[in-house]
Amino acid sequence: MLAVFNREVAPSPEGLRQPGEAGNGAEGLADRFREARPGAVTVSFGDAAAMAYSSHEQSPFLPRLFGVVDDIFCLFQGAIENIAVLKQQYGLSKVASEINIVIEAYRTLRDRGPYPADQVVRDFNGKFAFALYDRSTTSVFMAADADGGVPFYWGVDSVGHLVVSDDAEIVKNACGKSFAPFPKGFFFTTSGGLQSYEHPLNEVKPVPRVDSRGEVCGTTYAVDAEAKKDVGSIPRTGSAADWSSQY
Repeated sequence: MLAVFNREVAPSPEGLRQPGEAGNGAEGLADRFREARPGAVTVSFGDAAAMAYSSHEQSPFLPRLFGVVDDIFCLFQGAIENIAVLKQQYGLSKVASEINIVIEAYRTLRDRGPYPADQVVRDFNGKFAFALYDRSTTSVFMAADADGGVPFYWGVDSVGHLVVSDDAEIVKNACGKSFAPFPKGFFFTTSGGLQSYEHPLNEVKPVPRVDSRGEVCGTTYAVDAEAKKDVGSIPRTGSAADWSSQY
């Protein structure tokens, strides 16, 4: 799977862009993805974003899925273990898949906001990674499980496009030194940036990655145990609040 977002839709977090080799860039990346994979599907959103999906050579235990509901597009890989409980929680049918759960969870957050986003992602038990794009609000929502059960990578190219994929080479070729694994147990949103859903009250700090030659190669992220968020600055999170204004 592959998603590319421009810097207005998905501003890259502090430290992800690194000096040095810039890579080949994200321009035309979705088209190249489709050409290299039998049966691949791509969706373009003009200059804002692009998504690409293929089931080619996928793991039977961690399948890839792609779906859209009401202008909400989602790429998902993995398996949610408590899927039956979540179907009931979100009022979904018995035949609903992980894609339906992620989209409905996002839509519930966006429209009614009864729970904080970190709790919603924390409720997903299993191995997963997903990237969601809401065309109606030009917003991004993505996350990876806390154990890193699904390969998931991201990076930023020289003009600020954020690239995410389960294929490390795709991101590395596009972003060069500004490439890294997506941090385990974190989620990212357009307005809230990168956050830990395991430690939602703590700030996140960038930590440079160093390769075998001792050179800085991308950035990983860690919870800052010493820095707490200013919870008082967050506006009320009542059921009538719009989640997108808080994250």
